[in-house]
Amino acid sequence: MSNSPKPVIGFIGLGLMGSAMVERLQSLGYPMTVIAHRRREAIDAAIARGASEAKTPGELAQASDIVMLCVDTSASVEANMNGSDGIIENIRPDSLVIDFGTSVPSSTLQLEAALKAKGAQMMDAPLGRTPAHAVDGLLNIMSAGTAENFAKAKPVFDDLGENVFHVGPISSGHTLKLINNFFAMTTVCAMAEAFAMADQAGLKRETLYSVMASGPLHSGIMDFVKANAIDGKKDMLAFSIANARKDIGYYSNMADDLGVPSLMSPAAKQAMSLALSAGWGENLVAEMVDFMAATITKS
Repeated sequence: MSNSPKPVIGFIGLGLMGSAMVERLQSLGYPMTVIAHRRREAIDAAIARGASEAKTPGELAQASDIVMLCVDTSASVEANMNGSDGIIENIRPDSLVIDFGTSVPSSTLQLEAALKAKGAQMMDAPLGRTPAHAVDGLLNIMSAGTAENFAKAKPVFDDLGENVFHVGPISSGHTLKLINNFFAMTTVCAMAEAFAMADQAGLKRETLYSVMASGPLHSGIMDFVKANAIDGKKDMLAFSIANARKDIGYYSNMADDLGVPSLMSPAAKQAMSLALSAGWGENLVAEMVDFMAATITKS
């Protein structure tokens, strides 16, 4: 660690969530290094608040005590980690890398092994809640790694999250997040089809929801779908169909890596794959009800 009162953070991935996390950390006095992102305004805002800008992931790693990634896919994580200008090749011994994204557990294990060979450490810490929660330090954080690394990272996690969990050894966080997202997106698809089928049967959506929500089926996910299906509010859950399909695919890959079948995910995967191929990828997951209403029609 540096002589700074707080560790120097290198942050890769200033999308909606990442930029909110960076803003939060900077507001608490963390020295920050960032790297270019397609949303240049987020980089410029971080620099205006005092961040330094690195040209490559390797340069960022050399300047940081803790490297944080909040990127979209496992492939993006690997692209930042590998190569001559990547994090692994340039990491400082005793540095800590934290992957906040939703990644394939087997990839996480391989990257951790490569970092260990360089004398560095890795944790996975996927997130729950929204960028608005991140700005206020109210995220849910599902961190995984050694007890020693968790102790090192916990003060930073506590500054970012309201609910901070240590869920097990490395890759446990990504495993848990994929199971969580599998369940959530399967529920989204089931509720979306329920509304679409009610349409075909001549049953009012409001009646369906009122009855279902009065019993044990009621859930937050049900309410997110209902917000679009009945109230016309599609953005209560700001998560795209493309990202949801990606996570379901990762869940399926994880099951394959474990050598076991997934009995329930193929239906959600197929539904979201159809939506994706029909051009709905950038739509939000609550809009699966609109896709299904357009797809499930009487012949």
